[in-house]
Amino acid sequence: MTRAAIDYANFEAGRDANYWELDRTLQFEARRVYPDDEFAWAESRLSEFGEVVGSMVADNADRIDRHEPELHTYDEEGELRNEVEYHPTQHENERIAYEAFGLTHDAFHAPPDREEPMGLTHTLTQQTLLSYADAGFVCPVSMTNGVALVLEKFDDGPLEDYFERLTSRDADEHIEGAMFLTEKQGGSDVGTNETVAERADDGSYRLTGEKWFCSNIDAEGALALARRPDAPEGTAGLSLFLVPRTKSNGEVNDALFRRLKDKLGTLSVPTGEIEFRGAEASLVGEPENGFRQMTAMLNFERLSNAGASVGIMGRALLESKVQAATREAFGEPIQEKPLMRRDLVDMSVDYEAAAAFTFECAGLLDRHRREEDQEAFTLMRALVPIAKQVTARMAVETASYACEVLGGNGYVREHVTPRLLRDAQVLPIWEGTSNVLSLDLLRALDREDAHEALLPAIREHIDAAEHPALADCAETIDDEFARLQEALVHLAGADVEEAQLQAKELAEYVFDVYTAALLLAEAQAELDRGDARKALVAERFVETRLRESDARGIADGDRFATEHFDGIVRYASVAPESLTESAPADD
Repeated sequence: MTRAAIDYANFEAGRDANYWELDRTLQFEARRVYPDDEFAWAESRLSEFGEVVGSMVADNADRIDRHEPELHTYDEEGELRNEVEYHPTQHENERIAYEAFGLTHDAFHAPPDREEPMGLTHTLTQQTLLSYADAGFVCPVSMTNGVALVLEKFDDGPLEDYFERLTSRDADEHIEGAMFLTEKQGGSDVGTNETVAERADDGSYRLTGEKWFCSNIDAEGALALARRPDAPEGTAGLSLFLVPRTKSNGEVNDALFRRLKDKLGTLSVPTGEIEFRGAEASLVGEPENGFRQMTAMLNFERLSNAGASVGIMGRALLESKVQAATREAFGEPIQEKPLMRRDLVDMSVDYEAAAAFTFECAGLLDRHRREEDQEAFTLMRALVPIAKQVTARMAVETASYACEVLGGNGYVREHVTPRLLRDAQVLPIWEGTSNVLSLDLLRALDREDAHEALLPAIREHIDAAEHPALADCAETIDDEFARLQEALVHLAGADVEEAQLQAKELAEYVFDVYTAALLLAEAQAELDRGDARKALVAERFVETRLRESDARGIADGDRFATEHFDGIVRYASVAPESLTESAPADD
């Protein structure tokens, strides 16, 4: 198997490029997780989408960032208006996403030239590509899909019109979704929500209360949690409602859009405060079952957050690779310098890890949605919070270092790297902070026995490795897997305080061991096809995440980054025999 390395010196920046064709990692993960027939249909369309995102959408995103949305709460007569004004290019991006490429359609209705809908893996792949250009716009795209998932699962017909419009390919009929959970006094403690829902004579409801952090504030299909009179306290008493921006008679709903937040990043999506003043709303599903119903959307949103992290990492890495290939210092491109080679290798390996773990979760989400696969759901309950937690921090770090690679220009807003960093910084916050997510992992292990699916999955990935070149790597992972199991047993018997103190460490530990095993299995699959590049990725991940070195490895004589730069960073094919040839002889 021979694959030419990508010459990033052919680009002036990470722009006017086909993001799909340049991202062979994303291609690999999509091909791995998609059902074969779906990937055969999607591949050319993903290439088309990567082309338009790398040009028109990316250009529009820069303009939108300089002209963020403006809120007009009242009209010239002082009447309630609740209207958000967007830069015209935002509407152009919406037509591309919703109408031309079906980002909120194809997982619910058969797309052109197919008889069946696509899986959510396709949606998440498209959202990841879109995040290369604008992670802020991915927020309403993702929430629209999320609301549609909730209505698909829990609505028995009354809200069919909203579902059809949320998933329409006609941009003129299409509406967007949102999820309004946060209240000022509660934040992540959703059970303290104070919004009240009173039933009206016509069977609909009227919501009264305040929502504090409402992204995509002007969505026509927003979901909100509220408590009916006499309902229990806590999350057990919350019901789920669809609250449109306009009422059934066409008038603006009885809600006050007080202001938009002056955010650090993701400026393309308006986030604000809403005061419901008897807002017209429709009950979704069963009353007092709202929080559980909302989790169907929350799992998807957390994975969307991970996909956005992957997209930002991919774009930041691309900008770094182009800069390193084209910027000369002291007589040669800086990619020839050992330190830059090491940095780009490790950034690339981090990206491979984030993409592999995220798309592993995407495949589980599709298995559960399509087959009601309980094992997939149990494993997903353990992995999805980890995916969101760990990849979000990785995105911040990768975007930050991309600024450094570009030097002074990387800090100047004429370049994309400052926006990538600003946008990345919200990813550890959206859909639950690291503390919230790591505690959710503890709940999954304690209440849902998620370890019963987690441990066999890791074992299966390790056992997939049969090639001699993977033996040392497999042995290290196997040893660390045993230690992870010891840690799980210890925390299972620990008191609540100790378990919570170690929750984030545990989440990161599971990520490292699971990802190492997954990369090992991927390496075996690629070796079977005659390419050893993934084996190098797995080796580097294991070396930097699982192995301990004396004196921090300084005296080890490690030249991995300089020797394997083309294979890992530039995607050159690697002959399997080269791994065994370069392996040290036994003493």
